[in-house]
This record gives sequence, C-alpha cells and structure tokens, in this order.
Amino acid sequence: MEQEKRYLYEVTPDAAGKRLDHFLAAQPPLLSRSQIQRLIERGFVLVNSSRTRSSYKVRCGDVVTMRVPPPEEITLKPEEIPLDIIYEDEDLLVINKPQGLVVHPAAGHKSGTLVNAVLNHCPKLSGIGGYLRPGIVHRLDKDTSGLILVSKSDLAHQELTRQLKERSIKREYLALVHGEVKEDKGVIDAPVGRDPRNRKKMAVLPEGAPGAKSARTSYRVRERFAGYTLLGVSLETGRTHQIRTHMSFLGHPVAGDPVYGPRRNPLGLPGQALHAGKISFQHPRTGEALTFTAPPPPVFLQALEKLRAQTGR
Repeated sequence: MEQEKRYLYEVTPDAAGKRLDHFLAAQPPLLSRSQIQRLIERGFVLVNSSRTRSSYKVRCGDVVTMRVPPPEEITLKPEEIPLDIIYEDEDLLVINKPQGLVVHPAAGHKSGTLVNAVLNHCPKLSGIGGYLRPGIVHRLDKDTSGLILVSKSDLAHQELTRQLKERSIKREYLALVHGEVKEDKGVIDAPVGRDPRNRKKMAVLPEGAPGAKSARTSYRVRERFAGYTLLGVSLETGRTHQIRTHMSFLGHPVAGDPVYGPRRNPLGLPGQALHAGKISFQHPRTGEALTFTAPPPPVFLQALEKLRAQTGR
C-alpha cells in the first residue's frame, strides 16, 4: 500500500515574500496550486510547525513541511460510454472529447462523465487529481469538443502538470465567432476572474482586482463569412472559460455560446462552436515531442458549410 510522503523545504532569500501556495507550487513534486491549497486547508502543510493560510507570505529561513497523503481510492463507477481515443500507451491517453460530455463528476453531474468512461476502458488511473478527477490533467468545458490528456500513471500526471505550469503544452482551438473580425491576427492580454455580478460566469477584470488572474489569448483569422469569422486560437494561459470570456470581451462571442453569446442562435448550434483541435507536448516518460490533431465534430462542420453557402463559396 502506498505510504504518505513528506517534504521539507527551507525558504531562501530569493523566495521570500512569495505566497505559500506559490512557493510550494515551484517545489518538487510539482503539484498544482489547487492541490496545494487543498493540502493547506486540510492541515497537511505547516510553516515553522504551525498551520497557516495559502496567502501567507513566506519569510527567509521559514521551514515548511508538506505531507502528501496517498491518492484516495477511486470509488467512481465505470460506465460504458464510447471514447474516441487518438493515442494510448502505459502512461497516458489522448482523447477526442465530444461536445456535451462533462469531463469529471461535480454537482449536477455525478455520472455519465469522461472519467466514468475512461475508468471503464482503463481501471487504473493516476490518483493525483483526487478521487473525483482521477487522471485529469486539464479540463474542457462540457460543450467544448476536442483533445484532452488523461494520465494513467502518477509519473505522467506530475510531468504533464509541470509542462502545463511552464506553458510548454501547446493547445490550438478552432472558434467560430459572431461578427467579422477586422484584424487578421491579434492578442488579447486581459486578466480574467469571477464576474462579481454573476459568480457562475467569468469576466475580464481590472489589473490587480481581487481574483483577477493574468490571461493571454492569441488568435488568427482562418476564414471570414457574412456575420461570422472562423478563428484559430492559441492559449498562452489556461483560465476557466478563457477563450469564451476573451472573445466576448473583444465583441465577438463564440457562436452558440449560451453563457457569453447572444440569445439568438440562427445556426442551431447545440453549444459553443469551440473545438480543441491540436495539442503538442513532450511525452512524460520518454521526452519525445508529440502532436495530435482531431477534426471538429459534424455539427461544427455543418455550420461552416452553411455559412460558406450563404457567403457564396
């Protein structure tokens, strides 16, 4: 049975002044900030033998101890849900997630998720993500289709998490947006956080506002239509709803987006026309550079064909 792991760190002058969760996120074993924050809340992190908060600013000479309990036993029920597996080996899966499939169980979605489907295909997954998110390295929104990484080993989870932190995992999306984008390419560099008027939504917030996190999105026009534009979009950060929020902020919300777009949906899209079509990363065990692609779902392609016909192409 796997044992609890214990780590000891001494704060050096160059790290003094950092938040505790930021400090620990830069230390081995390279856990995510959300994982570290959960450990801090549960009392698994001590500073000079005392509990404190994630926001505590570490001081030179502080001694920080962190205990990482063994992964919680996965009790989720495997379900026979079809999977479009693009790649698989002993360490990871690359899956083309369909639109409408929730990635992991949460309030209102206790079953029928990608995790339930993956457990049916592969009973042993990395437990680092927690018992409700086994193997999940990063997320896609329910109605965003496309490529997603799932780790089968703890080694893969830790290494892919490191690559995410260092922004060396490259993700490219196709986004059909409202309006005709004038510039051929551009960058949206605007902090994103919870919308103070609607906590279920994200919004662009002023620099330095509570909860505002840096967010940077690059886009390039792929095709223009009457009233719509097809964009290739690259993420330089990975905030919740980042593309959807940034496109809405730009004045070109994603077509079919029920949260950030207009109520009218003349294309009859079942959700936002946003597809994670390409992902590049280094294999967590071998270091080999890997790139995978997947075409948009039929409903996305049909919308494009309809727009091409309307535009006379």
